[in-house]
Amino acid sequence: MGGPSAEREVSLSSGRECAKALRDAGYVTHEIDAGADLQAKLAASGADVVFNALHGRWGEDGCVQGLLEWLRIPYTHSGVLASALAMDKTRAKDVYRAHGVPVADSGIFSRDEVVARHVMTPPYVVKPNAEGSSVGIYIVHADANGPPDVADDMPAELMVEAYAPGRELTVTVMGDRALCVTEIFVDGWYDYDAKYADGGSRHELPADIPAEIETACMTHALTAHRALGCRGVSRTDFRWDDTTPDGLITLETNTQPGMTPTSLVPEQAAHVGITFADLVDWMVKDASCDR
Repeated sequence: MGGPSAEREVSLSSGRECAKALRDAGYVTHEIDAGADLQAKLAASGADVVFNALHGRWGEDGCVQGLLEWLRIPYTHSGVLASALAMDKTRAKDVYRAHGVPVADSGIFSRDEVVARHVMTPPYVVKPNAEGSSVGIYIVHADANGPPDVADDMPAELMVEAYAPGRELTVTVMGDRALCVTEIFVDGWYDYDAKYADGGSRHELPADIPAEIETACMTHALTAHRALGCRGVSRTDFRWDDTTPDGLITLETNTQPGMTPTSLVPEQAAHVGITFADLVDWMVKDASCDR
């Protein structure tokens, strides 16, 4: 839990919640704040299983997964390749397209290009190619006078993606099962604060959407999970523009979805009758190396 990524505080919250639930499920559980000494801590821990509650870079992009493979400690969630693929939004889109999962047009541009001119006809979205939880999102509206004023601490290369209007939908996949569709209501963009702050968003599950859209979301989420090679639990996010027949767009697949009190995965699990303790118990029993 924890770690050095931009999502450290969320990871600490996820870790605390998961640790409590693991203890409730009967596991002897130790909490490790992931730092430069992580390898030594893991080697000394005597752990039978590592429950990975890290989010963002290092914990979600295959790095920690590679360390756990090297140490041969079974771990939860996706393995090295699936984690790296899902975190890289451009490469994940290539996989989606190859398996018929709909995505928005996008490209990779340097930060200098993005701030110098419109690299795509507005409206469009600028975001890091390899971060999670809507960190560093810029929306350029159709009537924008110029390109976005991107912060200096943004990566040197950025994804620019055609803006997908519509409703926020998401689906959890647990093993080989898509759980349900949640609609997320926010004032504005579903950014970091909307995801994790108290009152930042409202969730409706099951989503009040046509049956064919529900089926499409569940099918695309399961296809994305399998095509990327995900294991354990993942969550795939969508935008649905209900004014057009081709309005469903896949945004991304999260291989380390949040497990905080406001998180979507525990809500969806509870909706289908799986308690939080049973959810983390299943994830531990599903853990392995060579994922």
